[in-house]
Order: sequence, then structure tokens, then C-alpha cells
Amino acid sequence: MPLWISVVLLGIIEGITEFLPVSSTGHLLIAERWLPRQTDLFNIVIQCGAVLAVLPLFPDRLRQFIFRWREPATRDYLLKILTAFAITGAGGYILDKKHFKLPDELLPVAVALFIGGLLFVAVEKWLIRRTPSNDLTWTIVVAVGIGQLIAAAFPGTSRSGATILLALMLGLNRVAATEFTFLVGIPTMLAAGGLKIFKAFHHSGGAPPENWGMVALGFVVAAAVSFLAVKWLLRYVQTHTFIAFGLYRIALAIVIALLLLK
Repeated sequence: MPLWISVVLLGIIEGITEFLPVSSTGHLLIAERWLPRQTDLFNIVIQCGAVLAVLPLFPDRLRQFIFRWREPATRDYLLKILTAFAITGAGGYILDKKHFKLPDELLPVAVALFIGGLLFVAVEKWLIRRTPSNDLTWTIVVAVGIGQLIAAAFPGTSRSGATILLALMLGLNRVAATEFTFLVGIPTMLAAGGLKIFKAFHHSGGAPPENWGMVALGFVVAAAVSFLAVKWLLRYVQTHTFIAFGLYRIALAIVIALLLLK
């Protein structure tokens, strides 16, 4: 298979799964069983492309943050984003100092996908009897920060999956939970990606050896696909539950388990 086709496929996978609650890390680990394995730097750069692409999808929030930042409601929302980001950053710093490394086996991915899928179905069934709120409480903010850490430690969990689930369980409605999760995820993933890119350049004393043409191709593909995927999801959650994602996670976990048994 030509390298550029592999890069395009990995960009598509990253773009679709980065913000959808199905685990981008899990899908990339699965894809690398059949596609040529790329460098960590490649994966980080295309992830940053997927993250940057969603910024234009929140024009109202961006205008609010830029032009109405003096308003109490704007400052409150910004502070909540920064708080969740800080919780994740502090926890991530501790994991980094302890030299934590993600396992690259598929079994933990399958387990995390399966548990997350069951939780999505169970929580959505539980929410039928309740009226969710639009009130973003500080309890939810802290839970989102912790949820991002859980996803960072357990591949297959999904950052957006863990944080959306926790927000729903604490009473936030789907639209507000999805928006806050995505807005917190943008600085979180860009900061993590930027730090890793800096370390890669620093350790190599300049630009590390890399096929930068292929990196650029993966970046563009991931960004374009991520934009379309998130735009679709933001509309989808206005009228649908997350049960379909839960069922998809369960089905994928079963497929992985069957592959491991061969």
C-alpha cells in the first residue's frame, strides 16, 4: 500500500474519532495493526490538526470570549474552562513525572470501549426519567477535568466520551455537555500536543527526521474530516441520544475481542 494512502486513512480515522465519544487512541491502535505504524510526532501533529479545525464551529462562543469578556457570564464560563484545563494539566504533569506510558495492547482498549458503551446506554436510559439542566455547575467542571485524566490513563475510554458521560450523570443536558467538553478539550489537547512537539524538536536539536510532506497531508485530512464530524455531531445531539455511540462501542469491543481470540 502506498504511504500516502495509509496517511490519508489515518487522517480520516483521527478526524472522525478525535471528538466523537468512541476513542481516537483506540481506533488508531487498531488501525496500526494493518497500516504502517507512524511516529508519535506524526500522530501528535494530525491530532492538533483535528483540534484546530473545530474552532470555527463555535463562532458565538469565540465572539463572546473576544468582544464580551468583561461580562460576568463570559468570565464565569472562561474560568470554568480554565479550571477543568488546570485539573487535567496538573494530573497530566504528575503522570509525566512518573513516566507513565500508555499501553499499546488491544485488550485494555476493548475493555474500556465495552464499559464506556454500557455506561452510555445505561445513563441515557436513566435520563429518560429526568429533566437535564443547562446549568454548568462547578461540580461538573471538576468532573470534566478528572474525566480527561481518566481518558488519558486508559486508552479506549475516549476523552469526550468520559467527560460527556460524567456531565450527563451530573445533570447537564446533551448540547451543553458536548459544547463544554469540546471547548475544554481544545486547549487541553493543543497544550499536550504542543509540549510533545517541543520535546521532539528539543531532543533532536532541531527538526526531527520526518517525512514532513506526509505529516502535512495527514494534518490537512484530519482537520477537514474533524470539522465535518464535529459539525454533524453538534447537530445530532440536539435531537438524538448517545445510545447509538454506546452500541457502536460495545460492537467494536466485541470485534476486537474476537480478533484477539484468533
